[in-house]
Amino acid sequence: MNGHYSLGLEDTDRVNHAVGGGIPEGSLVLIEGVDGAGKSVWTQRMCYGMAEEDTYIAYVSTELTAADFMQQMHSLSYDIVEHMLSGQVLFLHADVDTHRGGDRRELLSKLTEPSTLWQGDVIVVDAFSAFLRNDPRFDAIAAHGDEDHEMESVLTFLQGMTSRGKTVVLTADPEATTERALRPIRSTADVFMQIETEEVGQEIRRNVRVRRFSNMKQPVDDGIAFNVQQGRGLTIVNRTIA
Repeated sequence: MNGHYSLGLEDTDRVNHAVGGGIPEGSLVLIEGVDGAGKSVWTQRMCYGMAEEDTYIAYVSTELTAADFMQQMHSLSYDIVEHMLSGQVLFLHADVDTHRGGDRRELLSKLTEPSTLWQGDVIVVDAFSAFLRNDPRFDAIAAHGDEDHEMESVLTFLQGMTSRGKTVVLTADPEATTERALRPIRSTADVFMQIETEEVGQEIRRNVRVRRFSNMKQPVDDGIAFNVQQGRGLTIVNRTIA
């Protein structure tokens, strides 16, 4: 696959330029960062921009309902409603509470079974680490330190998707799961981005460390500084990162 999914909105922000003109088709993308770092905003910007470029998106969230998703997108000036109504964007809410009412669902097997989620051109799972944290079977495996072996079977499924030209975007909170669980994904991901935050006075500075970006269309910087503003969404800023 040599194509790229443009993130669009060239006249609005410099996000697409910052990632070298688009995300490679058929790639596995990992966006990692602690709670509140900005992972969801990145995937929401990607989702809206790609939909504006006529890419079909399937987006599953472990935190937001459809109403919450539309409201949050609206607050960022990403008017996603028409794309959802037209079928350009399929939004799904994943209830990962496996303890309520004695329900002990195996979330990873549910995620990786055939469903409408995997019919999109780009599939976003926000947050993949929540599936790991709440899956009782994975939790039992983690107790024996075998998370990396379990992740290999998940990766086999994901690589089957990417071999068909689908791009899969996963977000993960490293504090919500184990190092052994994330290690196989980090080493396999075609695009690996880590979001770092720093408090400077009363300002929170956010920066994406681009650890890997295979098959880039144009050069991508090692660091991408960004802000998140209500009414403007995600914006790239010029800042020297030490």
